[in-house]
Amino acid sequence: MRGALRRGVAAAAAAVVTLVLAACTAIPTSGSVQQGGDGRVDEPSNIDVLAEGPRPDAAPLEIVESFLVAGSAGFRDDFVVARQYLAGEARAEWQPLAGVVVSGALEFGDLGDGQVQVDVPVVARVDREGRYAEAPAGAESSVTFGLVQDDEGQWRISEAPDGLVVPTDDFEVFFRQTSIYFLSPDETFLVPEQRWLPVKSRETSVVSALLAGPSPWLRDAVHTALPDGVQLKPEAVSVDAEGVAHVGLFTTRTAELLDADRPLLLAQIEQSLLALPGVSSVDVTAGGVSLDGAASLRSGEGPAVAPEVLLDGALVQVGTDGPAPVDGLGPLTVPDPSAPARDEGGTVRVVLSDGRSLVTVPTEDDPGTTLYTGSALSAPSVDRHGYAWTTDVGAGIVAVLASRATGEAPAQAVQVAAPALEGRTVRSVRVSRDGVRVALVSTGDDGVAVHLGAVTRDRHGVPQAIGEVVRVGTPLTAASSVVWFDEATLGVLATEGGESVVHVVPLAGETTTLPRASGLVSLAGGRTPYAATADGTLLRLVGTTWVRVPDVAGVRDPSLPG
Repeated sequence: MRGALRRGVAAAAAAVVTLVLAACTAIPTSGSVQQGGDGRVDEPSNIDVLAEGPRPDAAPLEIVESFLVAGSAGFRDDFVVARQYLAGEARAEWQPLAGVVVSGALEFGDLGDGQVQVDVPVVARVDREGRYAEAPAGAESSVTFGLVQDDEGQWRISEAPDGLVVPTDDFEVFFRQTSIYFLSPDETFLVPEQRWLPVKSRETSVVSALLAGPSPWLRDAVHTALPDGVQLKPEAVSVDAEGVAHVGLFTTRTAELLDADRPLLLAQIEQSLLALPGVSSVDVTAGGVSLDGAASLRSGEGPAVAPEVLLDGALVQVGTDGPAPVDGLGPLTVPDPSAPARDEGGTVRVVLSDGRSLVTVPTEDDPGTTLYTGSALSAPSVDRHGYAWTTDVGAGIVAVLASRATGEAPAQAVQVAAPALEGRTVRSVRVSRDGVRVALVSTGDDGVAVHLGAVTRDRHGVPQAIGEVVRVGTPLTAASSVVWFDEATLGVLATEGGESVVHVVPLAGETTTLPRASGLVSLAGGRTPYAATADGTLLRLVGTTWVRVPDVAGVRDPSLPG
């Protein structure tokens, strides 16, 4: 007997479903990673989850369904009621928060002989540390529950691997995306890593994640001011009625903690906690000593600026009064200029020439310089260190220092190693505002993929390599370029059914698609994304709608810093 899960009166109050995914194994957590937002999140709905213990003489199918319902109460009773459905060692050993599968509607089947099968449409997987991996479209998992009868003849679940299965809508109620902040190598920027953490005791989970350190893909490109071995004591972060989050730190080497770089340590903790609703300030103590004086570091989105576009072979700025020359620039005389890029301060500007050469944009004092010539280059990205990045079909990922004194010889281009992408062709590269994280679009035997990696640099800031990468978003078709919408969200320009579309790809969340606009050929990221069409129309994203920018025509390749 099979059927879709039907929620009755008791189940209507439930939100999280718990599921054994495979006998004596843990929930798999491999897959894509993603998500978006600025870290500040809203409070969840005021839902009171009720749970009931096993009903006498319940059949195996009812036990499994009720076990799933009871799992929802775990966020208020540490899964005490849910464990009543388990038998023997499973009751003590089951770890519900070891991992999460975000699911669609479940289907149940009673196979007889104490066997119940559950089919799970998999939307995403979240591991023990809150790392989110979006599953490919149509992903499924079919699992079987084994049940035994106890001494009183009551059916109980005997095999319960660690983890939860949570329907999509409920996942966003009981879990929240949170940014955990680490330090850039030059200690001027806070670099976020997105995690999905349970709403209950989220402040404690945030600090625990910060103490545990960054994920492997980010670890070699950032650092933390928190010394090894530091623990929470008390073991929970408390928030008082005034919104003050109280964080107690402990280590057997108290002097080492007190001697740590206190301003940087506090900056990491405060930035990670102040984004949470209900937290207005942070009080940190170590060994009974109050710590204060957090460093002021850069983070988040950059300032709002006007886009720059190519118009009649010149680089112009589109302000409220329409296109206007960019102050300080000279004539753009290179053949077939395209794909302009610049840094946040506007001191470094580059374009492609004939699609093969990366050149600096002339200024009143500098005629411009060819930085690199290859075979077929992708739209460049300029990082905060003054490096211009591009991809070359013949050389892979290339970075070259574009900021230089007038008359100084151009720097030598660096081929940035990316061993994790060996065998793939990188089509687009875009460095984040923090200069640490990098988004990449590549093609390989498995099609098009979007990856997130981190740049390691030498002590002079020269890019050396992109280490381990994580896949973000669902598999896309014919994706051509990637931009950053904010510190936690990417925009990917792709082609579907012969039309260009823009996918919104959170670094730890579910991919969505913006409404289509006919003829899109280029995309600029930032606080307000812009796009250009083949006929020279400039569009601005307002909410989720592309709106034509008035009094602008005949433009190409809009760009914003980055």
